Amino acid sequence: MNLALKTRAAAGLLSGALMLAFVGAAGAAEAPASFADLAAKVTPAVVNIASKHKAAQAGDDNGHLPYVVPKGSPFEDFFKHFNERQRPDNGAESMALGSGFIVDPAGYVVTNNHVIDDATDISVTLTTGKAYPAKLIGTDKKTDLALLKIESPTPLPTVSFGDSDAIRVGDWVMAVGNPFGLGGTVTSGIVSARGRDLNASAFDDFLQIDASINQGNSGGPTFSMAGDVIGINTAIFSPNGGSVGIGFAIPSNLAKPIIATLREKGSIERGWLGVQIQGVTPEIASAVGLDKPAGAIVSEVMPDSPAAKAGLQRGDVILAFAGKAVDHLRDLPRLVAATPIGGKADVTLWRDHAKQTVTVEVAKLADEQVAANDDQPEAPAVPPADTVETLGLTLASLTPDLRQQFGIPETISGVVVTSVADDGPAAKRGLQPGDVIEQVGSDPVATPQQVAKLAKAAHAENRNAVLLLVNRQGDELFVAVEVA
Repeated sequence: MNLALKTRAAAGLLSGALMLAFVGAAGAAEAPASFADLAAKVTPAVVNIASKHKAAQAGDDNGHLPYVVPKGSPFEDFFKHFNERQRPDNGAESMALGSGFIVDPAGYVVTNNHVIDDATDISVTLTTGKAYPAKLIGTDKKTDLALLKIESPTPLPTVSFGDSDAIRVGDWVMAVGNPFGLGGTVTSGIVSARGRDLNASAFDDFLQIDASINQGNSGGPTFSMAGDVIGINTAIFSPNGGSVGIGFAIPSNLAKPIIATLREKGSIERGWLGVQIQGVTPEIASAVGLDKPAGAIVSEVMPDSPAAKAGLQRGDVILAFAGKAVDHLRDLPRLVAATPIGGKADVTLWRDHAKQTVTVEVAKLADEQVAANDDQPEAPAVPPADTVETLGLTLASLTPDLRQQFGIPETISGVVVTSVADDGPAAKRGLQPGDVIEQVGSDPVATPQQVAKLAKAAHAENRNAVLLLVNRQGDELFVAVEVA
């Protein structure tokens, strides 16, 4: 990834995205003559959800408003201006409206976490008009799922989860929900895309649907033509607040085990490996000697983490975890998260142009990370700046003056970039003055001469690119720079 574009690529898109609703996938090759039979079959199990929230005090951005968005969410900016127009008086209560669906005759209801997050009161209304108070069984903010329970004297109508992996782009789908609080509403469309990553969490794997979804559809189901739930409507992209035919749903195969665990335990525990990772680009693959871009490259190993104890290192490319291939960056967090706490897993990695296997014992993912150790040695005495012509960089060892000039803390060591040739290979990869090169390949560096030597060695070995571990304002990223 170009370091100049290191900020989330989806930020522009998500500034207009609503955590509302989305459409599911379908499984018919031909357009159905009518959706009426399917709608009659499934709509009795789709419910409207109303949740009360304590209104924010004046100037309090953390209070609850008509649409609840977690602090720091990529959807926060959009809802800020929307909620400001509907902010209730101080001391009043606000109401959030959403959708859900019954998955058990005993009254278990699935919805989005953001529909009921921190609600003081939750009510579920059936298509018959009968309303029930709901009890919150459990939530999972990382996947934006929640499970509710209502008590009914008689068994309730239900729908079942289907196989979202079987849904194809172009399949018909039907969405049911409570847009704008209007009540049960049916819309139809097709699956537009799969595997959408909105950068909302490490577990993003949304289905994209073009069925009409609007505010209040959040938590409602998307159905296949067989009547199975293949998605949970969660978000839409919209520049104006209304549906423009781009919606996103949580796939049923991601939701099923989460909902089952919430029902059993009321909360979710996830495995933790203790690494920061990034995707493997074609340039990085070439630099480390892989035949093709695959896996996840380790940019940092947390101290005392399972990864550290197993001997993982910066620059390792994780190709498989617990026997399952890591083809893409997002595969690894899901595989690790699904591993039982204390369970052991073999990690296949690529290091020094060869495959290796190490065994890790997965720990529990905590909500907060441990702060870094501040006890670091002072920067070494440094020689003058030097030009690494093969990379198009002017580099210097870190001095107190350079640290002050570029705002580099004492905890960071390496070689600082002082200038970048406009037409050089490093500029093409987005390097800029103030970046600190911490490693070349797997070798730590402290002087420009070390960088030059390792770059020349890569050139002598007929490698097309050299792998740099770059630190920019505390964030670390591997960048593969072509060797001129």
